[in-house]
Amino acid sequence: MSRPRLMQRILRYGAEHRWMSDGRMLEWYPPFLMMRIKVLEIGPQWRRVRIRLPLNAISRNPGGVMFGGYQAALADPIAALACARVFPGHSTWTRAMHVDFEHGGSTDLELRFDFPPELEARIGEELARDGRSTPSFEYGYFLADGTRCTRIVNTVAIRPRGYAKATTPPAPEQGVD
Repeated sequence: MSRPRLMQRILRYGAEHRWMSDGRMLEWYPPFLMMRIKVLEIGPQWRRVRIRLPLNAISRNPGGVMFGGYQAALADPIAALACARVFPGHSTWTRAMHVDFEHGGSTDLELRFDFPPELEARIGEELARDGRSTPSFEYGYFLADGTRCTRIVNTVAIRPRGYAKATTPPAPEQGVD
């Protein structure tokens, strides 16, 4: 069995048997393990997420700041994972993502994601009425001094369990906090 497949099986087992926190599972997810992320906070049902993305020799581009691809790779699944926890039993995935590099990432970066209660209510109404929702979330990366350096707008597809065009499996019925 290849090493990536083994790691996926370990992570799946950890999620099913709840012996590993969501934060640890995210840190051990193979692409993020290589990026050396550190989960600082995951609030109840992922309504608040804080993750440190270190600036190091591998993540630094020739201009001396964080590669944009590093930032995009970590930002991509966060809103969809949050939606999967808040609305269990649905399939969720990133439908589109816009990344605006406002300043160079010259320090370790902190990804800051918050799930606004008013957006959660709107999504709930759309799911009840239409059985689907495609909300957009705005979040970002912040430098050590608190300045936002990268603005993320991520659009998530939330569809019924078993949706024919779903690209990811649905979250477990009981989300892990």
